[in-house]
Amino acid sequence: PASEPSTKRVRPLGRVTSLANLISPVKNGAVRRFGQTLQASFRGDGRSPNVLQQKACSKAAAPTPPKRRNSTLWSETLDVHQKGTFSTKEIKRQEAIFELSRGEQDLIEDLQLARKAYHDPMLKLSIMSEEELTAIFGDLDAYIPLHEDLLAQLAKATGPDGTVGEIGQIVVNWLPRLNAYRAYCSNQLAAKALLDQKKQDPRVQDFLQRCLESPFSRKLDLWSFLDIPRSRLVKYPLLLREVLRHTPPEHPDTASLEQAVSIIQGVLSDINMKKGESECQYYIDKLEYLDDRQRDPRIEQCKSLLCHGELRNKSGTKLHVFLFTEVLVLTRPVTRNERPCFQVYRQPIPVQDLVVDDLQDGDVRMGGSFRGAFSTADRAKNIFRVRFQDTAQGQSHTLQVNDVFHKQQWLNCLRTAMSVYQSEAPTDASSKRRSSTASTIIHMEETDENQPQSAASAPSSPRSEQPPSPTPSVTSTLSTSSTSSSCSSSSSTSPRKSKKDKRALCSLGKRKETMV
Repeated sequence: PASEPSTKRVRPLGRVTSLANLISPVKNGAVRRFGQTLQASFRGDGRSPNVLQQKACSKAAAPTPPKRRNSTLWSETLDVHQKGTFSTKEIKRQEAIFELSRGEQDLIEDLQLARKAYHDPMLKLSIMSEEELTAIFGDLDAYIPLHEDLLAQLAKATGPDGTVGEIGQIVVNWLPRLNAYRAYCSNQLAAKALLDQKKQDPRVQDFLQRCLESPFSRKLDLWSFLDIPRSRLVKYPLLLREVLRHTPPEHPDTASLEQAVSIIQGVLSDINMKKGESECQYYIDKLEYLDDRQRDPRIEQCKSLLCHGELRNKSGTKLHVFLFTEVLVLTRPVTRNERPCFQVYRQPIPVQDLVVDDLQDGDVRMGGSFRGAFSTADRAKNIFRVRFQDTAQGQSHTLQVNDVFHKQQWLNCLRTAMSVYQSEAPTDASSKRRSSTASTIIHMEETDENQPQSAASAPSSPRSEQPPSPTPSVTSTLSTSSTSSSCSSSSSTSPRKSKKDKRALCSLGKRKETMV
């Protein structure tokens, strides 16, 4: 008999890619068990690749965990009767103290996780050498007791009703110990560069990807965990000010909290300075000279890197430009023995001999093509020129950035560095007219001229830190004032600079972090 058409829904076979998709995923958030699974998968344990693939599919089917921790307010830990016994201002004060305490606990857990879920498995599986892991992770373990001590003191100061009476003297005595982070923060740029280099290894990349897909990571990559101490440091002034804001003037904590804010600002300033000096020296060490005549002793003496980034020259070639406090250095990124470095291009320009011309859109044709000589399509936008005051000392360079904002940042940075010398001697009217005060510094794209045409590249992100990314930027830095606080040191090489000029350079350097 003829069969009637069926209306029953049938699951397409194409959607069933493996047997693992038919099995309910097993939730496993424990770091220890995850580490065991990783070790088994990397060693093989005699299992076929198909089994590992099925496990990966099963893991991928698990629900995505939340990126943030579940937060609980201090007031939510009280019952209705307790809450009625406190004033609104006291509740807000206790909320601020509770946030400080809870943040310390979260930091401790993250530091422990970085060791147990990343460092130890990679060492045991020989994914990285002990030397490489030490360079990337630093002494993270050494900071755990530091934060555990603050937690213990806060717990001791907590009364039976859950309130903390006085916190000021506790933090006044504890905050100076944060100077221990100077070495860790100073090494972050080199650590990020090494981590990015090691990611080219398939075993490292596979391991980090497995961790990223695991629930314990909260969708954070390894560098996010390594950068947590820095991000925590810059929160202390905000947290303490919040406690102070909700503390009555007559409270015993008021004076000590004001002292604590001053102490943490001094600690961060010192860490920022060391970090800035370290970053400056990192890039100086990566400069490669084609001719000894390019070597300028002022480069080696610099303690602060005011601004750096990738631009394009008139021919479309990518250049990485560094503005130190004393010298402007144009370079071409190259690789030597699988390590990135910067080949100095033409002659570095001392800032005291530097002239900057703000060019209007369309003033220059970019690209260097024959067609460009007869077409308006190649007329450049967002361009400026840097040159020697004495044209016999070297050629000029027409540079292009990716947008108006970044162009203005470069111009502000250059003019502020030049203003230190312009205040000592009169300059030509056009240069004087264009001078202005810098507001920020950025990691941008540069251009260099008289170079062969190269393929265009996307503008570098202001936060891409460093060598990173750095990309970088890495740049990462303690705060908007963190990365280049070392500018104050670099000014010492010019005794004629006034205090006002030194402050201008230092102010410029302190804004660098948001852009590099």
